Amino acid sequence: MAEIRPTLFADGVIEAQVAHGVARITLAVTAPDGKAQPCGTLCIPVTQFPALVNGFGNLLRQIEERVRAQAQPQQQQQAPAGADTQVSTAFRFEG
Repeated sequence: MAEIRPTLFADGVIEAQVAHGVARITLAVTAPDGKAQPCGTLCIPVTQFPALVNGFGNLLRQIEERVRAQAQPQQQQQAPAGADTQVSTAFRFEG
């Protein structure tokens, strides 16, 4: 049976603090009025924080590489008028 894990969407951070060896990051989602509203708290032991940050850094580099790779052919090849130029923005990364 598959594990059920909650999915949390966040597009910002409201606050971050460290207490008792745990980093607590209050995540935010932008409401329709444009203001940030809390949507969850990410709790990470400070001993694991560097590994998590390195993982996010690696993910960011992979995203940048893929975006550059997709942009190059588009810049080199001009699409004919009326052609569909939609580019997929979905990526899947392995750890």
